[in-house]
Amino acid sequence: MISLKDLSPAAQNNINTKFIVLDKMKTAAMEGQNKTCLALVADETAAVHFQFWQDECDAFEPGDILRLTNGIFSYVRKSLVLRAGKRGSVQKIGEYTLAFVETPNMSEIRWVPHPNDSHNKYVQESVISSHSRIFPPMP
Repeated sequence: MISLKDLSPAAQNNINTKFIVLDKMKTAAMEGQNKTCLALVADETAAVHFQFWQDECDAFEPGDILRLTNGIFSYVRKSLVLRAGKRGSVQKIGEYTLAFVETPNMSEIRWVPHPNDSHNKYVQESVISSHSRIFPPMP
């Protein structure tokens, strides 16, 4: 299982991890016939934006601990999100009892192609924001 801090963008469905849902947007966006919603999720190493699809939008709430199998961390309309994708799955495995951190947020990092392997790997170039700009920290 991979820790969220070890995520890097890739066009492969090979991410297996677990995390807790910290916050979720109330309204879902419609992409054609597909309903989507964005959430802030975290584990003990980092946070990331997670995109739920269709029934997943209503199935999970803040406090739920989820297991992602064969997920993907990639760009969706210029936003870097973790998601199950077509080949992956997400399931609830518990509630409220997972240690987590909110920084770094892996979706708020600027990534560039690796200089020696630009087709398959990305490296961190800079931090855009130390926390989620979509889900700001509570005062």
